[in-house]
Amino acid sequence: MSKIVQMYLESVQEMKKARSLAGISILLAINVALSFVGTVEVTPTLKIGTSFLAVALTGMLYGPAAGGAAAALGDIIGYLLRPTGPYFPGFTLSAFLGGAIYGLFLYRNRITILRAVCAKGLINLVVNIGFNTLWNSLLYGNGFWAILPARALKNVMMLPLEATILYLVLRVVLAALRRSKLVKEGAAR
Repeated sequence: MSKIVQMYLESVQEMKKARSLAGISILLAINVALSFVGTVEVTPTLKIGTSFLAVALTGMLYGPAAGGAAAALGDIIGYLLRPTGPYFPGFTLSAFLGGAIYGLFLYRNRITILRAVCAKGLINLVVNIGFNTLWNSLLYGNGFWAILPARALKNVMMLPLEATILYLVLRVVLAALRRSKLVKEGAAR
């Protein structure tokens, strides 16, 4: 069985534990809250936010299945609490993929700046620049190639800052969880 499939199956098993569900729920609530108060809308198709931190923490602590499921659920809850335009399932798919990617890079792995850059870089490239530009193009009628440069520039410019913040937040939270004995030593490094 491949390492990715094994990691995903372990994450599914993790979601069956009451303690894990409680932690995932708390991080889901933080994700939704940050999507409201921690987001600056530059244009309807260009936003800068911090909710990725809660999604990344979910992926790091509970794996790709939990990270993806919590991110997708966070997208749906966020839309229900404050709809901005019509609901579009493509953005929910993008949220799931982002959460799963964080889980694949961070779950039960040593937290390094390289992992943070790779995870955030892949999400920025595939999810934010690729899929989300496509969804915005389909939803708002803007030409894909017309909105791509601004979205690509924003994601490329934000990558160093977001990856650095991601790395620092993951390390600080992991250290705090270890000190309080809420995380086993081998769960995340």
